[in-house]
Amino acid sequence: MGQPRQQPIGLLVSRTAKTLSRAFGKALAEAGGSEPVWLILLSLKKNPDSTQRQLAEELEIREATLTHHLNAMERDGLVSRARDPRNRRVHRITLTAEGEAAFHRLRSAAVAFDRQLRSAISDSELAAVRDVLHRLADNADR
Repeated sequence: MGQPRQQPIGLLVSRTAKTLSRAFGKALAEAGGSEPVWLILLSLKKNPDSTQRQLAEELEIREATLTHHLNAMERDGLVSRARDPRNRRVHRITLTAEGEAAFHRLRSAAVAFDRQLRSAISDSELAAVRDVLHRLADNADR
């Protein structure tokens, strides 16, 4: 059996994902953030006053990992945490004014990055890519 004529599709998708992730991380860093900070801010914009548990579930990360990020974000003045008066074990997370400003900076960076990725690619090509990626994920889950 000789060398494959084409790179295996799983390897290509994996390498492409890493390239895109690094580039997106760089774009967010240039705007003063990171992917975890962006995802937390975005989630809080969609679901204001979330509990820490709800936020971890939405982001599909462990609560301990989220706590690490929230500690840093609270130190940076982006979020505040308060105990729920009805259940003192529950922490509610809210955006601060600085968190709101960070959200808008990072959203601008994310939109610009998405625009860059979409350049010279038609809507029908993007639809085909989405369809193939969904089918690849379905096939991988089998």
